[in-house]
Amino acid sequence: MSGIILGTGLAYRFTVTFHLSVFILAIATTLSLQILSNLCNELGDSLKGTDADQHGRAAYGLQAGTITPGQMVKMIKGFIVASLVCGVALIYSAFGSLWCEQSWAFYGLGALAVIGAITYTLGRHSYGYMGLGDLGVFLFFGLLSTAGSYYLQTQTLTWEAVAGGVAIGLPCVGVLNLNNIRDMANDRLHGKRTFASLLGPLGARIYHTLLLVGCLIIFALYGHYWTLCIIPVWAWHFAFVWRNSERLDRQMPVLMLSTFVVALLGWV
Repeated sequence: MSGIILGTGLAYRFTVTFHLSVFILAIATTLSLQILSNLCNELGDSLKGTDADQHGRAAYGLQAGTITPGQMVKMIKGFIVASLVCGVALIYSAFGSLWCEQSWAFYGLGALAVIGAITYTLGRHSYGYMGLGDLGVFLFFGLLSTAGSYYLQTQTLTWEAVAGGVAIGLPCVGVLNLNNIRDMANDRLHGKRTFASLLGPLGARIYHTLLLVGCLIIFALYGHYWTLCIIPVWAWHFAFVWRNSERLDRQMPVLMLSTFVVALLGWV
């Protein structure tokens, strides 16, 4: 939700524009896509055997046997429908028409988002197994989420909205990278080439640090200094990640919630 909140906040700050229905439907759409992505990720990893014997984290539903692959497929189909319905409603709410030029552009972006969520780990050529998952998160949950929500509110686009999407996309990628650092040994064992596994333990931690520092630098360059309030939290986060190879699950909610806070502060 961070990109939606940031893009909507920037739209209000610079144009005093805020459409509640657009905001709510944008949140509903991005949550549907996020859940869809998570479900497809679990199914894809399960089918490829990547989650067969994971240590260091709680077992997911398929791994624990509390849900069957058939049930998971039904859930995936349900959230594909939810993503499409919410997306179409969002487009109509923003533009007042389902057939204008902007509508068709967002149909295309929405279709790419659904395809991206499905093919992250599902299929023979899943991009999550080729080290491209970070790029997918950055584009869809950072850049598109922020700049797209800004455009849906204002029907315009500014470089600052794009820069905000880049900035908030970096810690969103950091959430995935932290997950991949945790699972690095198992991913390598099963042929899952995440960007973290390609970089190695040291490189992945340097990359992780650069992602979060880069986020704050971009916000500071555009005068959003309130985001710097998160520095003590992220300094503690860095210390934990650099000193520990296990128990990284404990830092997942820290990074997710702090990214949410940065999004709230990023348009002030």
